[in-house]
Amino acid sequence: MSDEQFVSSRFLRASRYHPEWILSGVSGGANPLWLTEWLSEELALQPGMRVLDLGCGRALSSIFLHREFGVQVWATDLWFSASENIQRIRDAGAEGGVFPIRGDARSLPFSEGFFDAIVSIDSFMYFGTDDLYLNYLARFVKPGGPVGIALAGFVREIDDVPEHMAEWWADETPYCLHSADW
Repeated sequence: MSDEQFVSSRFLRASRYHPEWILSGVSGGANPLWLTEWLSEELALQPGMRVLDLGCGRALSSIFLHREFGVQVWATDLWFSASENIQRIRDAGAEGGVFPIRGDARSLPFSEGFFDAIVSIDSFMYFGTDDLYLNYLARFVKPGGPVGIALAGFVREIDDVPEHMAEWWADETPYCLHSADW
């Protein structure tokens, strides 16, 4: 894999991060830094804000948010070890600004209104599908604070699966990947 695959004129901030660091921390199929940078364009993040990064995986998005915007981030994930994430956070020089938490998104250990913003990068489909979940989650952000969700999806629906995707499509059957129009 070439380094150029991680460089994009669309995502200038994310393109400054080393490809090996990104690859070592990716937990899904999408580039978490590109998704985080894209979402951050809509969030008006300011230094010192408290941000919940829910379903953060290996905390790459959390580190990115802290380093790029000066926010404090609670990197919360059920599947990935807080001990592993704190080491990655230390190695990135983000200790004191990113706080790893191992926690279940359906039983969050935070007080209501604690966060200035909540983000979920490429993970909301694992815990947020209950009709009432978003109301539960919104309790943890201050009134008027944003809840931003970025997921992989399609620009348009796929009727005929391309040959290069056929094996993955048959094995994984991506029921949750659709276009905005869908």
